[in-house]
Amino acid sequence: MLQQAVAREAAGGFNGRTMSGNHEPIADPTDAPEAGLFSVPPDLRADEVPTPANFPELELTEPEVQQPVAVSTHAATGLAPIGEAMMEIMRLAHEKGASDVHLTVGKPPAFRVNGAIEFLEREPYEPTTLGGMLYGMITPLQRERFASSHQLCFAKEIEGVGFTRFNFYSQMGNPEVSIRLGRSNVPSYRELGVPEVMSELVRGSGGLILVTGPTGVGKTSTLNAIIGRLNHTERKKIITIEDPIEFIHPAGRSILVQQEIGVDAESFDQAVTHCMRQDPDIIVIGEMVNLGTIAAALTAAETGHMVLGTLHTQGAAGTITRIIDVFPPRQQAQIRNQLTNNLRAVISQKLLPRANGKGRMMVFELLVVNDAVRTLIREDKIRQIANVMQTGRSQGMQLMDHMIRDAWMSGDISYETAVASVSDAKVLSRRR
Repeated sequence: MLQQAVAREAAGGFNGRTMSGNHEPIADPTDAPEAGLFSVPPDLRADEVPTPANFPELELTEPEVQQPVAVSTHAATGLAPIGEAMMEIMRLAHEKGASDVHLTVGKPPAFRVNGAIEFLEREPYEPTTLGGMLYGMITPLQRERFASSHQLCFAKEIEGVGFTRFNFYSQMGNPEVSIRLGRSNVPSYRELGVPEVMSELVRGSGGLILVTGPTGVGKTSTLNAIIGRLNHTERKKIITIEDPIEFIHPAGRSILVQQEIGVDAESFDQAVTHCMRQDPDIIVIGEMVNLGTIAAALTAAETGHMVLGTLHTQGAAGTITRIIDVFPPRQQAQIRNQLTNNLRAVISQKLLPRANGKGRMMVFELLVVNDAVRTLIREDKIRQIANVMQTGRSQGMQLMDHMIRDAWMSGDISYETAVASVSDAKVLSRRR
């Protein structure tokens, strides 16, 4: 059924919409911005679907007027419907509670459920079948970007699923996609297990707060839970810089400006520098990907802004070391001083499968920067930070191994999961 639906992709109804901009429906699709319209020639057969090698020669034509659709006026993404085959996969993944979907050539669709990959009992994808489904859901501008860079990341709102992130890539010349399923609502602290002390920390007058961990552990969800709480409780101006935007926040007490890389800004570091001229109280950086972005974040925090950001690092001490090491040796003393004066907290998280098999739970390490921590950073004794965290529970501090041990002791996770997740198995043996 999936492969049969590909031929109807270009003519199919609009089942999703891009995640930014105005989502008001318009009466006639021909009224939409011209740059966002495209259609595939009706006589295009499945074996003629473009690949990265011949894609630029694809003939683009104006679409026929169809039923009214809900579109975004987002200049970069425009009108790009989700076809029947993709919609079926998205809905099935949502029903199964999957966090990710992987569509690859030579394999059937795969879902990540509770951290493990599961394949559907379907026929493996042929290159032309998968290529047709993927090219049918992106705009001409997105096609040009993918043809030139072989990479494309964007998000769409999928009916019944929520805002969903698509990451196109190429394997041996064939387009494939990894999909992170979204949510229809902004998550709360309680849903995710975010510690309440974070609410007090982000209300400060300025500084740097980091959410860290490997890919796929819910950093973006945690960040958006914090933004959502701020938006509804504080009268602030909040500017987020994301790639892509994954949650659209409803109106709250704050002014909330959501910017997307590649659409509203060229890069994270340029966006951070520019947004400091827009009178923000809080700047949220979706991903601190390089030296330039980290430097811009430290400067913004130093100038009195509250800066929230994510890093692909593990552990509080490891995060601090990573920030310092990304700079050349001649600058590292200066960076240590900036961190000493501006770092407020680091929360490093993981997602572990529950013992009952029903989903995953968040475990975390939380460093709250106090005078003792500042002294250790300044004196380059970062390895000793764990000792301060162990005695700082009254301030909300938490060591990752201790939280994993407690989750095992309470029966939330299995012993096998716990022993595979701690950095020091002796933590478990002392309480077993």
